Amino acid sequence: MSGTYETIAGRYRIESRIGIGGMSTVMLAFDDRLERYVAVKLLAEHLADDPAFVSRFRREALSAARLIHPNIVQVFDFGLDQASQQHFIVMEHVSGHSCAELLRDRGHLDVDQAVEIVSQACRGLDYAHRGGVVHRDVKPGNLLVSETEVVKLADFGIARAADQSSITQVGSVLGTAAYLAPEQARGEHAGPRADLYSLGVVTYQLLSGRLPYEAASLSELALKQQRELPTPLQQINPVVPRELADVVALALEIEPEARPADALEFGELLRDGAKGISPFLDDAPTRHNHSAAMTRVMGAGGRGAADRTALTQVTPRVTPKPDPHLPPATTSTTVKPLALRTVPAGRRNDLTDEHTSSRRSSGFARSMRRIALSFVILLLLALVIGGVVVFLANQAHETVIHYEQVVAHDAHSELHAVQSLINRYTK
Repeated sequence: MSGTYETIAGRYRIESRIGIGGMSTVMLAFDDRLERYVAVKLLAEHLADDPAFVSRFRREALSAARLIHPNIVQVFDFGLDQASQQHFIVMEHVSGHSCAELLRDRGHLDVDQAVEIVSQACRGLDYAHRGGVVHRDVKPGNLLVSETEVVKLADFGIARAADQSSITQVGSVLGTAAYLAPEQARGEHAGPRADLYSLGVVTYQLLSGRLPYEAASLSELALKQQRELPTPLQQINPVVPRELADVVALALEIEPEARPADALEFGELLRDGAKGISPFLDDAPTRHNHSAAMTRVMGAGGRGAADRTALTQVTPRVTPKPDPHLPPATTSTTVKPLALRTVPAGRRNDLTDEHTSSRRSSGFARSMRRIALSFVILLLLALVIGGVVVFLANQAHETVIHYEQVVAHDAHSELHAVQSLINRYTK
């Protein structure tokens, strides 16, 4: 940038410089019209010299200006300052520190603070992604933490505007190479999951104080991403729970489909991981890029897609939600219906014969029980009759014959009744 301007667009009064980068210089300014402090980003001159970038920048700045969310730095204005011929963006001023400044001052953050910062960034990213806007330049310098500990994502729209600009063809790297997703480093399309990868790199750095990959160029970065695996977080910082390290490893997967389905899911997994909850199902093996439980085949071609599929398969713990950004395919278990048992014809005949024989045996047993019952009844009747005969023998002589006739008649009747009963139950 050449020179310093007291006023931009006739209303933004410059007071001091907040920061400077390869693409822009950020100034603290006071909006005389609305009487509030704002951040004015003055784009570098080499960007203004690229007509393709200027056209895309205007289109993307409009998209960014429509993003109104507590975790996104709001864009208020943009345009060209006629006096200086300087392109500018006017944004919400966040009084606080960027994550880049926190890393510079502290080395790394506590687990709880790092997870809280990234979780808030996930909410902002999810809102932008649902609105069709991909950041493409997520890095610590673009994560601002206010004095009230509200995290805001800055610089939406700039990376996409410059993505196909000629500035990338002359060696200017958009953002910092270490935060680019593998598909970005390969020059491929960058979707919402590219932002998740970049945020995974930020999370790794916040928890460990170092980057998962150190590279001086895009080609070197792409090569390392293909051939190497980052050191597990818990080995660098033992305070980091293994489950949380696994979540960060998921975000750093080389294939977009293997990463969390969306930003909200990534934030939820991070919070659970900090509590010691695994990102995988209880009945599935825990996977980490460097765990002993993982099996990896490294061929001469490096860590390509075929090598990644050789990793121990796991089932994600969080069920992918219906989302425009399809989640990684998961293996489902289908319960097969029970097959009906069929019996051969010969076996059916055997079963029929067995059933008939069983019925005959049962009928014979019932007949024997009825005969035994009849015998008992007859025995009881004989005892009763015998007692009556003995009683009558002791009576007067003149009544003996009469009673013998009566008893004989009664006995005959009883025997007839018993015989009828036997015939009835033995049919």
